[in-house]
Amino acid sequence: MPRSVNAVASRRRRKKILKAARGYFGARSKVYTVAKNAVEKAMQYAYIGRKLKKRAFRRLWIARINAASRQEGMSYSTFMHGLSKADIKLNRKVLADLAMNHPESFKTLVNQVK
Repeated sequence: MPRSVNAVASRRRRKKILKAARGYFGARSKVYTVAKNAVEKAMQYAYIGRKLKKRAFRRLWIARINAASRQEGMSYSTFMHGLSKADIKLNRKVLADLAMNHPESFKTLVNQVK
C-alpha cells in the first residue's frame, strides 16, 4: 500500500503561515520555516500588546480623572472613595470621558461626592 501524506492539508497549512507573513522582510515572508518562527513571534507580541493596551488606557483614564478632580479641589483617591461611598457605579472610562468632554456634569459628580 502506498504511503499517504495528505498534501492538500499540509499545503493549506503552509499557505496559511505564508499568508500571515506577507509583508515581512526578506526570507521571513518567503521561506516557510523562517516565516513560521516570525509569525509565531508576531502572535506573541500581539497577545502581549492586547494586555498592555488595557493597562495603558487605564493609566490614561486615571490621569484624566485625577486632573479634573484636582481642578475641583479634590484628589483622585478621595474622589474615587467618595464615589464608592455614594454608591455611584461609573467606571474609569466613563468618568474620564465626562471629565474631558462634559466638565459640567463631572462637576456635579464632584459636588455629590463632597
